[in-house]
Amino acid sequence: MLPLTKRFSVPGRYVACGATRLLYSTGAPSSNNSIGFIGLGQMGFNMARHLRSKSKAPFVVYDLNRHAMEQFCAEGGKDVGMASSPAELASRTSVIVTVLPESAHVKEAYLGESGIIRGLRQGTLCIDSSTIDTSVSIDVSRQIIAAGARAVDAPISGGIMGAKAATLTFMVGSQTDGDFEQARAHLLLMGKNVVRCGDLGAGQAAKICNNLLLAISMIGTAEAMNLGMRLGLDPKVLASIVNTSSGRCWSSDTANPVPEVIATAPSTNNYNDGFKSRLMLKDLGLVSNAAKDSKTPLMLGALAENIYRHLSNDTAMAEKDFSVVYQWLAGKKP
Repeated sequence: MLPLTKRFSVPGRYVACGATRLLYSTGAPSSNNSIGFIGLGQMGFNMARHLRSKSKAPFVVYDLNRHAMEQFCAEGGKDVGMASSPAELASRTSVIVTVLPESAHVKEAYLGESGIIRGLRQGTLCIDSSTIDTSVSIDVSRQIIAAGARAVDAPISGGIMGAKAATLTFMVGSQTDGDFEQARAHLLLMGKNVVRCGDLGAGQAAKICNNLLLAISMIGTAEAMNLGMRLGLDPKVLASIVNTSSGRCWSSDTANPVPEVIATAPSTNNYNDGFKSRLMLKDLGLVSNAAKDSKTPLMLGALAENIYRHLSNDTAMAEKDFSVVYQWLAGKKP
């Protein structure tokens, strides 16, 4: 047995995890229906939990954060394995889901020296649920397909709350209807709505359009709540009016930026356990790139990106849920 602190790189081996201990073994889950999952952050961990428990398939995980892998394996029992690299994970699985922060992470996970493509089996279905540049997504997908596997882009909407409750929406880009249908069967174990948006990259395009609107609506909700409170309105009363009137939106009725208005909103939890402001800024950067490439004018989008750039200069706020823009506009600290 090798020490747990050593980084594994031996091809064809894995780390099998029981509830009480970790074993270095050659008996990795490797049946034709094995599922691999890369990216056990706040979103990915909850998504992987649902996928593992509902699919009942042998499961293999990989993440740069070893503690996250150990925690997931401890929950999963004997049918969960811990891979030493994306390539090793790919060699043991027939379906791979990735949930990673940025384009560079996706390129490294799929195309790097120890990337998925190095261990990819013929016919494997790769589902990337990261939010990245559309051009990068298309390029990675095409290289996967050229290697004899299949690829779909399936970015997510619904945030950590949706990941925990398995109510996410997946926006899917796929080369064929068949690829979409196979991906859909797995995605429905982690979410509620799965929509085919078009060819490769279409899911990414839909996602950045959604997040553009989300950023603008959150800023608008924060401004309206701040104004109403300064005019003497009770925030719960104002929110109840908005949420039964024409101003109703997700940013008000589900993730209201004023603490204590919505009990389950990140704002009520000191803006923790949500979609971080720095990630919203990243997504608005993707919007800006797409707008330039397509020669599309952005008025409110450019303003929203500028607001989140200034907000994210505060390192504490950058790590808080993006609804913290209310505190920024109100001149407060969360």
